[in-house]
Amino acid sequence: MALYGILKAINGIINAIKGIINAINGIINAIGGIINAINGIINAIGGIINAINCIRNAIKGNINAINGIIDAINCIIDAIN
Repeated sequence: MALYGILKAINGIINAIKGIINAINGIINAIGGIINAINGIINAIGGIINAINCIRNAIKGNINAINGIIDAINCIIDAIN
């Protein structure tokens, strides 16, 4: 019976060590999740900046197109004169 008790105690210690390892893994996974969340926020900010730049470029393109039309009209006026 004493041997059985010793084996049960050893088994309990092994299970306790497994529990500690699982807890450490849980903490590591939680840290990984936080890092992933931060990266997601950074990527979202980058996407917003890209969208703003696209809008700015589109506005510049429209301004250039309008200037091109004005130049063309001036060329026609010059040709008439």
